[in-house]
Amino acid sequence: MPNYIFAYHGGSMPETPEEGAELMEKWGAWMGSLGDAIVNAGSPVGMSKTVSAEGVTDDGGSNPLSGFSILKADSMDAALEMAKGCPHLETGTIEVAEEVEM
Repeated sequence: MPNYIFAYHGGSMPETPEEGAELMEKWGAWMGSLGDAIVNAGSPVGMSKTVSAEGVTDDGGSNPLSGFSILKADSMDAALEMAKGCPHLETGTIEVAEEVEM
């Protein structure tokens, strides 16, 4: 069964501790619903830098990464169905890509 990288883009931080607790509860419920499909629950990430042949910029690119997870699924369609339930979609987007074994 292949692994799929869920790359989280955008989103926002909760403004109050109560909003933070509510969001964590939603994430916990979603992660719990995935069961053993979770390979690496991942984490949020800090501000990124973009490296190119021209040098390094501090902007994180056109669509900065805000976090990641790695899940296993039978197919891309199955992985996309898993992503549709993620609470990150309330404020951001998720890029889903199959990990290619070399």
